[in-house]
Amino acid sequence: MDIPTLMNAMVFERAGEPLVYNKLPVPRPAANQVLIKIIACGICRTDLHVVDGELTRPKLPLVPGHEIIGKVVGRGSDVNSIIINDIVGVPWLGYTCGKCKFCLAGKENLCDNPGFTGYTIDGGYAEYTVADARFCFLLDEQHSSANSAPLLCAGLIGFRSYKMINPTAKNIGLYGFGAAAHILIQLAIAQGKTIFSFTKDGDIAGQSFAEKLGSAWVGGSSDSPPVKLDAAIIFAPAGELIPAALRNLDKGGQVICGGIYMSQIPAFSYDLLWGERSVQSVANLTRADGVDFFDILKTAHVETQTEFFKLHQANDALNLLRSGKIKGAAVLVME
Repeated sequence: MDIPTLMNAMVFERAGEPLVYNKLPVPRPAANQVLIKIIACGICRTDLHVVDGELTRPKLPLVPGHEIIGKVVGRGSDVNSIIINDIVGVPWLGYTCGKCKFCLAGKENLCDNPGFTGYTIDGGYAEYTVADARFCFLLDEQHSSANSAPLLCAGLIGFRSYKMINPTAKNIGLYGFGAAAHILIQLAIAQGKTIFSFTKDGDIAGQSFAEKLGSAWVGGSSDSPPVKLDAAIIFAPAGELIPAALRNLDKGGQVICGGIYMSQIPAFSYDLLWGERSVQSVANLTRADGVDFFDILKTAHVETQTEFFKLHQANDALNLLRSGKIKGAAVLVME
């Protein structure tokens, strides 16, 4: 196919200001990279943390976006695992050094010298992007459409958070019922878990959405479920939810914090933690997480609820996400 010299992109220039719709040169792939014609890019809450200045070390100027699905239209000289016309997914983890103690221990999500798509590496709010072929996921036909874009982060980080939970856990709470939770609930219920969903207090629409997807109980974040929880996953970036979740845990229960950013955690008394309860964060993902996740999706029926926007509407989509008016996931569509 003919590849243009220029492309349309939404560019982040300064925290707190809208993205700028601009023309940029179409990037050229380095030896280990593929050039991708983007089909769609999901809009993640992490993107909000970047553009709102809560994540403070972005590449500037920056093309945000790290839930990318696209077609490979070019590749570098060292790329053998991916061919032209393959459909690939590009996740948040865009590069690791492979040399630090974490990489050598199989914990590449904790790499000391990482690169992150849409944060330190230009991402998917554009018509084209380049990505390290080693960190792309080959996608089958089932997951090659725009509807699957949220799986590349909301799905993956939800899955990694879920993997942190003791497999014997039965009653699981989900705090913040957005893109990640609406994917994870389907997988967890398919595996026999009972899900208790917490939204912002008074969010009747969000609670109805959670109930529709199979929650055994729904309520506000200040409510208490009818049973003690074996585990809780917090997707909302609100530090006050940690002591709230601990209050609802049974002995030995776990609180898993699935976000990359969280507001300040208020002080809480030790009795909430006592009884061998624990609090653990989740950092990024590994390529093995992606392989495992997409393998499970071959047999588990998971549907994403998506709201589509054109590339130039990215600011509108971010504002709707910021105000809690997206049920499910927002996705930018290039075609």
